[in-house]
Amino acid sequence: MRKPLIAANWKMYKTPKESLAFLNEFLPLVKDHTASEIAIFPTMSSLGYVIEATKGTNVTAGAQTMHWLNEGPYTGQTSPTMLESIDCTRVLLGHSERRIYAHETDDMVNLKLKAALDHDLIPVVCVGETLDKRQSGLTEAVLRWQIACALNGIKGASCGNVVIAYEPVWAIGTGSVATPEQANEAHAIIRREVATHLGLPCASGMRILYGGSVKPDNVASLMSQPEIDGALVGGASLQARSFAEIIHNSTTA
Repeated sequence: MRKPLIAANWKMYKTPKESLAFLNEFLPLVKDHTASEIAIFPTMSSLGYVIEATKGTNVTAGAQTMHWLNEGPYTGQTSPTMLESIDCTRVLLGHSERRIYAHETDDMVNLKLKAALDHDLIPVVCVGETLDKRQSGLTEAVLRWQIACALNGIKGASCGNVVIAYEPVWAIGTGSVATPEQANEAHAIIRREVATHLGLPCASGMRILYGGSVKPDNVASLMSQPEIDGALVGGASLQARSFAEIIHNSTTA
């Protein structure tokens, strides 16, 4: 069984003070929840505070990105060793907004994935197609390419902690959402491609999350699909009660 993972990507929202206020309200709402794992990816300035505030709870925290090198003359970057030093356990890699605005390439995502695994960080690798690619019938080609590039040089024995997040770019922050059937089909494509590179046992055990305008009223229908193992939530995770409702509704599928 693949235990669901419900994760919050706070993007460039919340100061440390706002993050702690969120947790003060949120943690009591989910303290008895055991049906899925819960993770929060705050801003880098809030990450250390969130990690400390969630110690001893059923919530973990991770970084929204990192460099693949341990140190160097890379102004504004954060290394995997720096994340380790503050007890960070997870990291997002290759989010579409990083690919678009920070010009991250597939090769960079691959280097970051290798570094995350080397440092025992649980990576959540984001993939997804743009609207024009979907309308051109290229969804499968895009997903297969992104997965193949991300997993290049990765060994099956290293795959245990890898998580994939399917985020159709056309559904992120737009209010549009893939139908459960569309999402499930994309997840199946991803799982088949993972099997090609890492073997069927690894692919069968790997969690694949859906992200893209996930809300309390649509998460159950998405989670009812056999290939969907959780959600990466953006805007709806910024309010404690909304995110808690998503977590509880995700297990009613």
